[in-house]
Amino acid sequence: MTESDDIVGSSPAGEHDSSPSAADENTYGGLFGAFPYAFRQSSSLLFKSYVVAGGVVTLFVALLFVLGVIEIISVTAGTTATLALSRSFVALLGLLIVIPLVAPVLLVARRHRRRIGTDTRYDRRLAAAGFLFVGSLYLGLIPTVPPEHQTATDGLLAPLVEGLYALPAAVGLSFPVVAAVTIYLVHRASR
Repeated sequence: MTESDDIVGSSPAGEHDSSPSAADENTYGGLFGAFPYAFRQSSSLLFKSYVVAGGVVTLFVALLFVLGVIEIISVTAGTTATLALSRSFVALLGLLIVIPLVAPVLLVARRHRRRIGTDTRYDRRLAAAGFLFVGSLYLGLIPTVPPEHQTATDGLLAPLVEGLYALPAAVGLSFPVVAAVTIYLVHRASR
């Protein structure tokens, strides 16, 4: 048996079996393969819940931005070239939201693939930072609601929502930015 047979994996008789080899189990096929791979490799229930929730939120956000780009293209079709910048801006904004959503999953998958360590604390920390980013997206949207579309709130969270409505719209952008930086800092601190 040669060294390449060890890597690929073969049966003693030289026939290829249909079972996955060790090399197949230790890798994943890009972004879409990282989600099931990270889910299988992690032993943190919090992280596994983030893989599912983060995946659903990512698909929803990506769909919203794709539909937004289609809408902008249909509205601005046949107009001047300067409006093409708005199309690019919407696509860029979508990427700036999707990247931090998938970052915890990709970082954990990479760590497990490289066998840097199977530290459950790392997985938990990145999942918590990912959930923080998801929450910051929602909190960041509240100050951007125009006054004519704001609804009266009551209940336990009414003072928080009213306080968020009172903030300038630009402040709403800071919540996701701070949460995205937190994901990076958690990753760097846990290396």
